[in-house]
Amino acid sequence: MTDDFNLAALPSADGVWHHLHLAPEALGAGASGLPDAAIVVEQGDIAWVGAHADLPDVYRHLSTHDGQRGLVTPGLIDCHTHLVYGGQRANEFAMRLAGASYEEVARAGGGIVSSVKATREASEEELFDASVPRMQALLAEGVCAIEIKSGYGLSLAHERKQLRVARRLAQVFGVTVRTTFLGAHALPPEYAGRSDDYIRLVCEEMMPALAAEGLVDAVDVFCETIGFSLAQTEQVFQAAQALGLPVKLHAEQLSDMGGSALAARFGALSCDHIEHLSAEGIAAMRQAGTVAVLLPGAYFTLRDTHMPPIADLRAAGVPMAVSTDHNPGTSPALSLLLMVNMACTLFRMTVPEVLAGVTRHAAQALGLQATHGRIAVGCPANFVLWPLGDVAELAYWLGQRPTCSVVRQGRLAVDGMGLHRMSPLPEHPPL
Repeated sequence: MTDDFNLAALPSADGVWHHLHLAPEALGAGASGLPDAAIVVEQGDIAWVGAHADLPDVYRHLSTHDGQRGLVTPGLIDCHTHLVYGGQRANEFAMRLAGASYEEVARAGGGIVSSVKATREASEEELFDASVPRMQALLAEGVCAIEIKSGYGLSLAHERKQLRVARRLAQVFGVTVRTTFLGAHALPPEYAGRSDDYIRLVCEEMMPALAAEGLVDAVDVFCETIGFSLAQTEQVFQAAQALGLPVKLHAEQLSDMGGSALAARFGALSCDHIEHLSAEGIAAMRQAGTVAVLLPGAYFTLRDTHMPPIADLRAAGVPMAVSTDHNPGTSPALSLLLMVNMACTLFRMTVPEVLAGVTRHAAQALGLQATHGRIAVGCPANFVLWPLGDVAELAYWLGQRPTCSVVRQGRLAVDGMGLHRMSPLPEHPPL
């Protein structure tokens, strides 16, 4: 596949966007929605936002874009994905349906290690081509920023390959991509029985080299009984800290290892999965400002019954994000809106909570809260127009992808509502 996408060739979003219905979450926590709003975009950034009636005169000479009374939210953020990998693992899905547990699949040579084999065998170009339709599916639903983890290479050359593909996807599709080095995802076959040696490789060779090449935005570890211990996780975090890299953690998915409290001690951006999160972990996360990333797709696929402590997180004021956790083994999900519905139905989250979970809280989980997840002056123009009358519809529909229009990085990147095919407007149209 050639890199034929050209963001600069897309229609500019500069001008006054009017006939908009701003969702409450568009303006931040505690804000009210605006039924007749306007957004001013200049040079790809938000220059002004508010009630259309209050539009300053200085902007009235600008060209206009009719939003057709669309519901407007910030661009969505998928803050936990494993988007770049080789192969697929449908056979393991069938194994679990036949009664095998996640741990049994892993110990039989399946799980993460099977994806490692397929990823190592794939060329960088093949990984890119396989990742493109996955990225396109997410972007079509209004995703404007996404995290992509490595962790299926488990050697310097193959982890580099994954992270290079992630960087290329960002460039080709004109989307914000945060890369996370997940070298401590599983033990590669060549290090069987030598997990401490592998962790030294991760800390002393892989991480420094990849960071020096500008391929790493954050560092993650799979801290679990079938993953890496607390002591090994701390080693990785110390190495990341020495390189000035923020950390996050796959924590408390299958058992309470105390990983969340450890991660919080290192000021982690997020702790993810957290079905078995303890009260101590919640308190540590609240103190550190660490985001709880909830992954209902994995919970659903694994047919888990141990729900994350949503009520306790809510009571403690810990910000909760929601993500697809797209991966070939436990969450082959390519719809963030479906995850929004699952977070409501499976985890009992409210509509405002899940909308915050895929916008401002997801941005915080990636360290992007200053620029993404809200519609505010000075932020890049990333917002979605939905042909919906109520924000609750974003969580309500199952399997229906609204034909939205997406302004991404100041360009009309998706035009599902046909906004660019309108009749030409006069040079200085009346407002």
